[in-house]
Amino acid sequence: MASVNHSETVNLPASSSGVRVTETEPRRSKRRRIETNFGPDFVTAFLVETIGNLDVDVIIEEFISNFLIEEDPKTYQEAVRSIDSIFANEAIKSEIDSLESNETWELTDLPKGCRPTSSKWIFKKKSTVNGSIDKYKARLVIKGFDQKKGIDYFDTYSPITKIATIRASIALATIYDLLVH
Repeated sequence: MASVNHSETVNLPASSSGVRVTETEPRRSKRRRIETNFGPDFVTAFLVETIGNLDVDVIIEEFISNFLIEEDPKTYQEAVRSIDSIFANEAIKSEIDSLESNETWELTDLPKGCRPTSSKWIFKKKSTVNGSIDKYKARLVIKGFDQKKGIDYFDTYSPITKIATIRASIALATIYDLLVH
């Protein structure tokens, strides 16, 4: 395979200092370009030519029904009324089972003068590399931002530590001959 030099040298006029300046074209990659293929059902462009009395609303409606995938539901009501309601209900059941098995909460009576903290369901569709839906996920999120300190809670505590932090602490205690409690 013969190598072809595509660089072009252009001699520019001498500058005021009398030095000739040579400008070359930037070097280009010799790597063979491969067109990216996302599959036969991937739409990259939607071109509409207006012919006569063609109604734009009909074209937009056809485009939406043929090409757009339903978005993730924003509320619980949207999830249970959507086409994928069976999968949403299954994801909700899985999340509740997970919360109960991890003993995330303890069911008690609400004390007088307190109000319950509201919550919201978050739904996500997880996709594979080729774009097909792999699984549906649901998370129950507590809206802690509407709590008031001193009324709804008094202090916060989050007992989460990474294992790397524990190892580093033990290593430092060993190096400096410290006592760990």
